[in-house]
Amino acid sequence: EEQLVESGGGLVQPGGSLTLSCAASGFTFRAWPMNWVRQAPGKGFEWVSSINIGGSSAVYADSVKDRFTISRDDAKDTLYLQLNSLKTDDTARYYCVRSPQWPVDTEAIRDASRTDNYWGQGTQVTVSS
Repeated sequence: EEQLVESGGGLVQPGGSLTLSCAASGFTFRAWPMNWVRQAPGKGFEWVSSINIGGSSAVYADSVKDRFTISRDDAKDTLYLQLNSLKTDDTARYYCVRSPQWPVDTEAIRDASRTDNYWGQGTQVTVSS
């Protein structure tokens, strides 16, 4: 059974840091581009970042550029997102998404109904003082 299990979320003060993890199982993780998408309370899905097969290339939304870092460890079948300099606007549920597309289609990746994408259950990040 294919699975993506996110972890690492929590409550953090503005300016703080968190590291999110996404453990993959049931499929060949290293063969897929991977993505992070988030959903803030009462808002739609927002693409955050993507990384290619092998991890040599990564792209970021302008809202998180220079603050977040995506990485992958194919030996551990795990995707990561390092969140630094967190802002209250970063409060959201963060989802790990497997997609066959590279370069990423930043509109299509936000569509949770697409059958070619596979989503985890998400992990909640709350930034508050």
